[in-house]
Amino acid sequence: MRTIDSWQKEVDDWANQFEKPYFSPLSLLAALVEEVGETAKVMNTLYGDKKKKDTDNIKNLEEELGDILFSLTCIANSHNFNLDEILDNKMNKVYGRDNNRFQRKTD
Repeated sequence: MRTIDSWQKEVDDWANQFEKPYFSPLSLLAALVEEVGETAKVMNTLYGDKKKKDTDNIKNLEEELGDILFSLTCIANSHNFNLDEILDNKMNKVYGRDNNRFQRKTD
């Protein structure tokens, strides 16, 4: 099973085989937004009011989520950010600030 660190390194190794491994920051953001839009389209056809095409299925959603992860990883790598640390910081926020924000399940 791949870890976040190994995923981030794999993406970086792949990107660094090219003269310019990463697009400019705005182009990276545009790529991410495009992928989020494609994910929204698939989810809207699966669960929303948009008519479903024969090619729209849960596998497409999986692929689009992978595209988002790849785009986010490229942004993090281009800024030398560690995704493990970013996720740890987010989870600390969730367990702290948001700990009592939502109603918990009752047994």
